[in-house]
Amino acid sequence: MSSKPIAAYLAKVAETYATGRATEHSYRSCLKELLEDLLPGVMALNEPKQVVDCGAPDFVLTRRNGLPLGYVEAKDLGAGLDDDRHKEQFDRYRGALGNIIFTNYLAFQLWRGERELGRVELAALRGNKIRPLRDNFASFAALIKAFESYEAQTISSSHDLARRMADKARLLALVVERALADAAPRRASAQDLGGQLAVFREYLISDLSPREFADVYAQTIAYGMFAARLHDQTAGDFSRRKAAELVPQSNPLLRKFFHHIAGFDIDSRIQWIVDDLADIFRATNVAELMTDFVKTNGRADPFIHFYETFLGEYDPRLRKSRGVYYTPEPVVRFIVRAVDDILKAGFQLTEGLADAAKTTVEVDTEEPDKHSKTGFKRIVKEVHKVQVLDPATGTGTFLAQVVARIYEKFAGQKGMWPDYVKQDLLPRLNGFEVLMAPYAMAHLKLEMILQQTGCELNSERLRIFL
Repeated sequence: MSSKPIAAYLAKVAETYATGRATEHSYRSCLKELLEDLLPGVMALNEPKQVVDCGAPDFVLTRRNGLPLGYVEAKDLGAGLDDDRHKEQFDRYRGALGNIIFTNYLAFQLWRGERELGRVELAALRGNKIRPLRDNFASFAALIKAFESYEAQTISSSHDLARRMADKARLLALVVERALADAAPRRASAQDLGGQLAVFREYLISDLSPREFADVYAQTIAYGMFAARLHDQTAGDFSRRKAAELVPQSNPLLRKFFHHIAGFDIDSRIQWIVDDLADIFRATNVAELMTDFVKTNGRADPFIHFYETFLGEYDPRLRKSRGVYYTPEPVVRFIVRAVDDILKAGFQLTEGLADAAKTTVEVDTEEPDKHSKTGFKRIVKEVHKVQVLDPATGTGTFLAQVVARIYEKFAGQKGMWPDYVKQDLLPRLNGFEVLMAPYAMAHLKLEMILQQTGCELNSERLRIFL
């Protein structure tokens, strides 16, 4: 690697510094030119200010084929890279980004996750002069070569995958929260973050704060993409667009949510993180890891139970406060079987949980009626006798087992199953959940288990409520 680009870079930095009017951003073009000179076939994108202010590194480097290479975070000329004032930001980037250089335009540090691979000082700032340290040029060239050699790390365990997902999700939550707090936000539309917050407030949680929305957003994106990758049959081309295609039809709001991140108009402040998540999943054999997860944890359904592991890495306090500790599957199966037996023996419902018998009840309407005890007009309505409710459904553990138990009764008569699901199962299958990510995952899980049994949902809405 020639030393000429390095010498030319330092000369331009010195010339800019000598004007006496330079700021941290004044040297960006010099650094961009150096990086692209030393890394043929790599594009160094200097992120716009509104993106950087939300928590993104200053440069995102991608290969010409579109594959990511790494990141560069630049501080002011000569600033101490080991100063405590940078620690929180640098720690956050080291945890979430696999290949990053920290620089003050004269000194450079290369980090691969939590491991420092090297540091080199190209020049010293003495008085008002920049003195090149030519003996270090070769070491700098080697550091850049090491940066260029990065390949997405192979994730070898489910715990490692959960940690990497959680790191990206925390960074995403921070970026979203900062974007919403922008002093001069763009005019809100249904496509941007402010517009999506407004939609969530209108349809789901009226008093949702920007911080809570950022948490909801990050968890749902991270775990939703995991779910899509787990069920992707052609994983080599996995992307945020591919993930959106795998979101079920049964929840229009969730589908719109994922179609936003798949679109070309995705907010530039979050696009790089979502693409990073897709890169992790594309480079990971998720199905194989989840097979090991099942063997290690004794849980048959990683889709449902891996969320507990992910949330433990993402926010252990949230996991504890919301009670995200799943009932062991043998216990779930026992409870569902016991309820099925009790319905038959104690209530003379011969089909148990599958019983489609109906009865009539009086229910309130929304029409006022001053003569009614409740103040609303009452009507008689026909409903199924056996109603199933999981009041803390999480990712759908119990509801999925109920579906599996009922499906067993249709052995040999699977042609009747799709009509039964739509007419006599979905109308009485109910779940409540207080966390957005498991609420979303419960929809995904139930739609996927129904697809596996041969029932495709179209416009049918699952009765799982946030």
